[in-house]
Amino acid sequence: MIRVNKEVRIGMAGIAALCILVYGLNYLKGIHIFKPTSYFYVQFHQVNGLTKSSPVFADGYRIGIVRDLYYDYARSGNVIAEIDVDPDLRIPKGSTAELTSGLMDGMKMNLLLANNPRERYEIGDTIQGTVNGGVMDKAAAMVPQIERMLPKLDSILSSLNSLLADPAIAGTLHHAEHAMANIEGASRQLNVLMNKDLPQLTGKLNTISDNFVVISNNLKAADYAALIQKVDATVANVKQLTDNLNRPDNTIGLLLNDSSLYNNLNATTSNAAALLEDLKAHPKRYVHFSLFGKKDK
Repeated sequence: MIRVNKEVRIGMAGIAALCILVYGLNYLKGIHIFKPTSYFYVQFHQVNGLTKSSPVFADGYRIGIVRDLYYDYARSGNVIAEIDVDPDLRIPKGSTAELTSGLMDGMKMNLLLANNPRERYEIGDTIQGTVNGGVMDKAAAMVPQIERMLPKLDSILSSLNSLLADPAIAGTLHHAEHAMANIEGASRQLNVLMNKDLPQLTGKLNTISDNFVVISNNLKAADYAALIQKVDATVANVKQLTDNLNRPDNTIGLLLNDSSLYNNLNATTSNAAALLEDLKAHPKRYVHFSLFGKKDK
């Protein structure tokens, strides 16, 4: 029986612990040592803080990680990222990789898969990469505009402070509050009118409408032909009376048309007036009155 001394057991335990530690660290980074993967290279002009073990996504699904980063000394300005992806992933020719940055999750890589069912990248091929700053680039582009707007904002705030400090604003608000109270009172009165007076008014209008209906029915039932005949007869009588007045062969016609009657009446009136004047001037010629009887002349 082979005996293993204490030192050997301690060494074997240390090696096992070291292997477990290495595996655990890689597992935490997303690297599965015993899982088969496919590796590709992605070329960027800059990586904007991309680090090892950064995730790689395709259509929003995590399909691998960044294994390592290299600087291409042969062609300055190029950085090579080595990525490990699932071996079942097929990357069509024409696909690209894009770097995007978020506010919370840092830099990540997205594979933009092309629609090319005939050709694909082989393991170890190089894929062209681009950088999309996303929200951070948009925010950086907005900084100059914000800097130009700051003086205007300062001026606007100063004007607003001056406006709010104006005593007239308080008076205006007070008047507005008073106006709102008046509007509220008018609204209450309108509600009272709508709930109390309006039904009475509606009833009166209905009564008036019924009366109009009755009048309309009476007018509809009236004998217009008989009424017109009566009007025609009245007009004929008036015409006949007018004709008689204009004719000299009757008493009324003679009174209206014979001028001698007017002259006689005029003369009679003149004589009567002269007689009255003479009566006033010489009453004794016409009236004799005595208490002792008539005296002989």
